Amino acid sequence: MKIAVIGQSLFGQEVYKELRKEGHTIVGVFTIPDNDGKADPLAVEAEKDGVPVFKFPRWRVKGQAIPEVVSQYSATGAELNVLPFCSQFIPMEVINHPKHGSIIYHPSLLPRHRGASAINWTLIHGDKKGGFTVFWADDGLDTGPILLQRECDVEPDDTVNSIYKRFLFPEGVKGTVEAVRLIAEGKAPRITQPQEGATYECIQKKANAKIDWNQTAEALHNWIRGNDKVPGAWAEVDGKNVTFYGSTLVGNGTAAQGQPLEIPGASQPGLVTKGGLMLFGNDGKTLLVKNLQFDDGKMIPASQYFSAGKTSAVELTEEEKALAEQMRAVWQSILTNVSQVQDSTDFFKSGAASMDVVRLVEEVKLLSSNCQLQNEDIYMNSTFQEFIQMCVRKLRGEDEEEELVVDYVEVDINKMTVKMPHQLFINGEFVDAAGGKTYKSINPTTGTALCNVSLAQISDVDRAVAAAKEAFENGEWGKMNPRDRGRLIYKLADLMEQHQEELATIESLDSGAVYTLALKTHIGMSIQTFRYFAGWCDKIEGSTIPINQARPNRNITFTRREPIGVCAIVIPWNYPLMMLAWKTAACLAAGNTVVLKPAQVTPLTALKFAELAARAGFPKGVINILPGSGALVGQRMSDHPDVRKLGFTGSTEIGKHIMKSCAVSNVKKVSLELGGKSPLIIFSDCDMDKAVRMGMSSVFFNKGENCIAAGRLFVEDTIHDQFVKKVVEEVKKMKIGDPLDRATDHGPQNHKAHLDKLVEFCQTGVKEGATLVYGGKQLERPGFFFEPTIFTDVQDHMFIAKEESFGPVMIISKFKSGEVDDVLRRANDTEYGLASGVFTKDISKALYVSERLNAGTVFVNTYNKTDVAAPFGGFKQSGFGKDLGKEALNEYLKTKAVTIEY
Repeated sequence: MKIAVIGQSLFGQEVYKELRKEGHTIVGVFTIPDNDGKADPLAVEAEKDGVPVFKFPRWRVKGQAIPEVVSQYSATGAELNVLPFCSQFIPMEVINHPKHGSIIYHPSLLPRHRGASAINWTLIHGDKKGGFTVFWADDGLDTGPILLQRECDVEPDDTVNSIYKRFLFPEGVKGTVEAVRLIAEGKAPRITQPQEGATYECIQKKANAKIDWNQTAEALHNWIRGNDKVPGAWAEVDGKNVTFYGSTLVGNGTAAQGQPLEIPGASQPGLVTKGGLMLFGNDGKTLLVKNLQFDDGKMIPASQYFSAGKTSAVELTEEEKALAEQMRAVWQSILTNVSQVQDSTDFFKSGAASMDVVRLVEEVKLLSSNCQLQNEDIYMNSTFQEFIQMCVRKLRGEDEEEELVVDYVEVDINKMTVKMPHQLFINGEFVDAAGGKTYKSINPTTGTALCNVSLAQISDVDRAVAAAKEAFENGEWGKMNPRDRGRLIYKLADLMEQHQEELATIESLDSGAVYTLALKTHIGMSIQTFRYFAGWCDKIEGSTIPINQARPNRNITFTRREPIGVCAIVIPWNYPLMMLAWKTAACLAAGNTVVLKPAQVTPLTALKFAELAARAGFPKGVINILPGSGALVGQRMSDHPDVRKLGFTGSTEIGKHIMKSCAVSNVKKVSLELGGKSPLIIFSDCDMDKAVRMGMSSVFFNKGENCIAAGRLFVEDTIHDQFVKKVVEEVKKMKIGDPLDRATDHGPQNHKAHLDKLVEFCQTGVKEGATLVYGGKQLERPGFFFEPTIFTDVQDHMFIAKEESFGPVMIISKFKSGEVDDVLRRANDTEYGLASGVFTKDISKALYVSERLNAGTVFVNTYNKTDVAAPFGGFKQSGFGKDLGKEALNEYLKTKAVTIEY
């Protein structure tokens, strides 16, 4: 379609870009005039593409459309107007001109919260659900027929910024584009807005954002967060107007120590505490405010109200002085109306706006990847001198929590300085192992040592379990309400995201994972997993059960879903952080404490995770990380009487041993994700190119070090030779090399012992008579590199047909055309049942085969498509219990039945 985009902002820019990707022709962009010589982001993007851009200061005068403006618009020939975010009044002559009319994005669930401050009022009213509407424009104020709506949960501490970034922006862009797609397909509905529930609120401005203290704590919290960041809820304190940001509900009169702060009109004085400014509602309940801002634009942590400005200046090194001058140049490029940036220059008093804050944060990131700033850092350090002091402290690590002492191993690599903790993490501290024992963690790319890592002993396990038990039974964690627990896990996920490049680099160094895959999957899915389970924290619930009454009395029975207690987790080496996340996120969401043993050969991302968990504010003892041997540390975890649950991912042989130890010790609850020999059946009626592409992914993804890797491919005989030929052609294109090289497809195997097993595995296949079509040997270069390998003519009795290689080895067998039940029999003829797959265009055949494949996961016309919301686990000797999805919570909960007689 020919579309006119009318609006502004980054949101408008993203909608514009996505519409072009969908193949629509943007015939004109109508946006606001430049501000101090700076074009709106939508205008910048359109001008770059050569799309006509119009910057009308207004569309009408005294309620009448300006003919010249309407004429220029009409000349574009638009068939649809899309208004993603528009602050101008558009005349009906323009709204009704295209044959498809006009659609508008609005950030509320209409008819609720009509008007320009919809997000603010969603929060101010304490709505539990928020969302957006795409509606057909009419001559009313947000009253047109609804085309599309999407809703989301409103988190208790959401601000305008957080709900916008989390949902309204990304999903709003998708929803607006989807609405256009429905119009193009002739499927767009026009649903009349109901009158019931309709509200209209005024525009929130600074003048009407003053706090009325005669309210409950929850109402005060909603008012502050509903005005955070714009326009900002304010009140008079010490004769000055002070704006409040970062509100959190604390609880029912929570006791706290701090210095009293008189606030006119408040039910009682506030308290300046280490955590922020504690405020009281007229119901005696409390909220905590994180930051305060004064009329001059200066923002400070609320905890520093009585000590602001007392921090001593740091002396800059020559290198830091050089960086400071580079940053001064960045300020100068932003503050175009300032002749020369001085140390006393104030960013905001010099005309900077919120978009300039975003730009400054990004510019600093380009100058120094180790100086990761948040928008708040700029508001709190608004003069150039304060800004530089803050940046230097961040670069030196002096802004971190004082109580966390980390002895880093630092490596300059991948355009950053990677900081790797290397000690055990017990009870909130990094400590040496008993006796100072260590071992070397090896870089599989070079075969050389990365660093020495503390090697946990039995006494270290006992210390960690004791700390976890104390945290669960007597600590803050055991008393924390579920919603606060969820907020803490969300915060951890945010920190992981801020450090994702560093985590991915460590993962590449320690496990050989290709960096791009590590960033997207190893780290990306780990972050998604913690966010997913954070959302479950306050949704774990029991049920009421009707039972026979004990007449003449009456009875009620209900169930409680409770955390188990101290949980031990033992994870493998193929996805070091992701395997940690899959088990730990559900475990923490359920309210348990954790003692985790990473694989001995890949401990470093787990230890970095421990650091981030501490920085996120997890109480001491909740998370404990113990690098060490399975025979010593893993065994003690299995035997320990205070561990009530053990989750394990690894080999079937070790899983059986763990299960026996857990039974003998104290009948621990156990979940096991064990070995696999996943069959992939490829029928002749498949999409051949897709089958080749996904078939390669099923085997060679993550160097074949993948628990659900297709251990055996069954290819219908009529397409067998063609399939093999195409696979060989594609394998030859794969680049094998340094995993930090963005062009690399295939990195080194995880460790030397595994490489040797792969060589032996392939030698066995050749000896048994299978045809080695490609690969099968170690590459002549440093490190643990092994060629992607392809075997054909593999018979069912062969060792390589029955056993898991856990490497990049494709095992191909033929099956006769039409013999569906026979190939199913062969595919199921294994003691494993973790995953499986089928490729066919025949949906009936796909359903028939997927129903009969005896595996915990079946992929149809895809492979490796796991998701945090979908349960994952195997059948038979591939184990029992689930990771991911709602079902994973069951592994870390116990059910208690309570019966009351009355």
